[in-house]
Amino acid sequence: MSVCVVMPTYNEAANLPAIVQKIFALNLPDLFMLIVDDNSPDDTGRLADALAATYPSRLFVLHRPAKQGLGTAYVAGFAWALEHGASVVIQMDADFSHSPEYLPIMLDKIREYDVVVGSRYVAGGRVDDAWPLWRRFLSWWGSRVYARSILGLKVHDTTAGFKCLRREVLERIGLPQVRSNGYIFQVEIAYLCEKNGFRILEIPIYFEDRVHGKSKMSLRVNTEAAWRVWQMRWRYRGLRPVSEKVQTASQQYTPH
Repeated sequence: MSVCVVMPTYNEAANLPAIVQKIFALNLPDLFMLIVDDNSPDDTGRLADALAATYPSRLFVLHRPAKQGLGTAYVAGFAWALEHGASVVIQMDADFSHSPEYLPIMLDKIREYDVVVGSRYVAGGRVDDAWPLWRRFLSWWGSRVYARSILGLKVHDTTAGFKCLRREVLERIGLPQVRSNGYIFQVEIAYLCEKNGFRILEIPIYFEDRVHGKSKMSLRVNTEAAWRVWQMRWRYRGLRPVSEKVQTASQQYTPH
């Protein structure tokens, strides 16, 4: 099983070396990484190149000329991973909000499922204890209530950015048709996975807030997410769900 971790970066120089080291320290067989950097002003791209030299044939870098958004970074990264023979693709953030400790669990469960989602909003999952009440509510309402109710999704964490997907999933959903660019990209991928009838498993995770660097969340990103959900419903109105196959893992899968 050839596994590619796709990790978009923009100004993640303070986090990148540590998370790369942590991932490779797991000694997972046949795992390689792709860093997709959008010409970060803090020289994340240059640092990624140095790391690629440290981990030859295991770490690769895709440089883009400017900041083009999370969605297009993932689409480009997924396409690269498929072209380079990955049978499984993992998407995750570089800021440690997605702990590498969950990777062995995801890879174990992907043998039985088509998609494994690291979920904050199933039993055993939770967000950073330091989050203020308003942020907890906004995240929960947007992911657990708003997108689910409009799109009829079964998955509990619709905006989850920590996913493990089989190659066949990315090939069937048709990456060129994915238009969402901000964090709503995660909702569109979740929607297409469900609509195509893939077997989806949510495992509970602890979502820890970043220690270094600045969050990419903004009012513009949140606004795009709100109206894109309705646009998505209209665009895919002719796509009928094959079946409902979303399951939730028990708390035993959580290493925290």
